[in-house]
Amino acid sequence: MLDDGFFKKVEKKTKVDKNTIISLAEKLQKGNMKDKNTLSEVIDTLSKMTGKTVNKDLKEKIINKVISDDVPNNVDKLF
Repeated sequence: MLDDGFFKKVEKKTKVDKNTIISLAEKLQKGNMKDKNTLSEVIDTLSKMTGKTVNKDLKEKIINKVISDDVPNNVDKLF
């Protein structure tokens, strides 16, 4: 298990708190990554974590790519 020191370092660098990191990890572990609702929640969490806005059309595009296993190794090429 990771100690609080690790999370404090991550929070200092990213401004993302421990609870958000743990929540995202749980969604990724327990969630069905072929489920639109789970994917939508993960995208929303990542959007908040990174401070990047993901509009509805882009979110749908990402979800459809993940569900159809059409995600390239280099995510930059997704768009």
